[in-house]
Amino acid sequence: MNTLSVTVNVDQTLLDALEPFDYKFDGTSTFNLPKFDAPIRDGSWAIGLIVGPSGTGKSQLLKKNYGITPDPTWDGGKAIASQVPYQKLGAVGLNSVPSWCRPYHVLSNGEQFRARMAAMLNNNTSFDEFTSVVDRTIAKSCSHALQRQIRNDKLTGVVFATCHYDITEWLQPDWVFDTLTSSLTVGRSLWRRPDVSLSIERCDSGWWKVFKDHHYLSEDINKSSRCYIAKWNNNPVGFVSVLPMPSGTLKNAWREHRVVILPDYQGIGLGVRLSDAIGQMYVDNGKRYYSKTAHPRMGEYRNKSNLWKPTSKNMMKRQDYKAGHDGKYSRQEHADRFCYSHEFINKSS
Repeated sequence: MNTLSVTVNVDQTLLDALEPFDYKFDGTSTFNLPKFDAPIRDGSWAIGLIVGPSGTGKSQLLKKNYGITPDPTWDGGKAIASQVPYQKLGAVGLNSVPSWCRPYHVLSNGEQFRARMAAMLNNNTSFDEFTSVVDRTIAKSCSHALQRQIRNDKLTGVVFATCHYDITEWLQPDWVFDTLTSSLTVGRSLWRRPDVSLSIERCDSGWWKVFKDHHYLSEDINKSSRCYIAKWNNNPVGFVSVLPMPSGTLKNAWREHRVVILPDYQGIGLGVRLSDAIGQMYVDNGKRYYSKTAHPRMGEYRNKSNLWKPTSKNMMKRQDYKAGHDGKYSRQEHADRFCYSHEFINKSS
């Protein structure tokens, strides 16, 4: 067992503070660290977690066995996407394009947390006080996004220390050491991410003002669109709008106009699942359903999904837009944007 100690001067001010209490103090404080057979960073595991209440030795164990990765420095005159690749920002759930354009110091606590994780994440990195400065919703969604990216990039030796047990199932670590019980649990299969159930209901276009600042297109919503709001535990988390798709060759066709997930809930796959659910709803009602996006994460998801079929315009610049209009909104400004284009396919077909 490792014992830590620190000594201070016992002056009269300290003695006066202790006088009402029956506490004998000679100037030295000691703490016995829990016995921890720390897994070696040998490339055989991706994620480790040290968890336990405050004051039980988490930070000391992390520092002693794995070190603590220092926070990045930020240039206040540059956007975060100029300092961290946007792919890494999206990978940890920071998918709000407008937020990519802002400097670090004006971001919300949750966005700053994700930006730090994106900048620091690598092989053999260590994070102390993980999720301590964010609310529990952000903590869970970011934990899931991080573990997914760690495994996608085949990173190893990434260790987190936290006093919050609630992120364990979302982080899905390969091992967990609990400083309260001095127990080491090994096996990622022991942790299963909790299910997320969304309710979807029709809403009016007024809800768009809650979501519009987090969408990558700057134009306003088409007032003739049908709108839907998604809720998780009765809290609004996502918004979708759809428009009829007039065509001389397509009958009963609709297209996705907007889909947005609020930043606090990004990183756990809600955006693509919400889009899938709306597509299924329209197909079940005898409609054809299309969607076009310039967002690479959503576009690549659809390229790999068996629920979406690429159209002839998939992964192309839309030069045909230069001669057309979308309702009262000109589409010419989007003509040179690389886009993904798909049709939703009925699950039962």
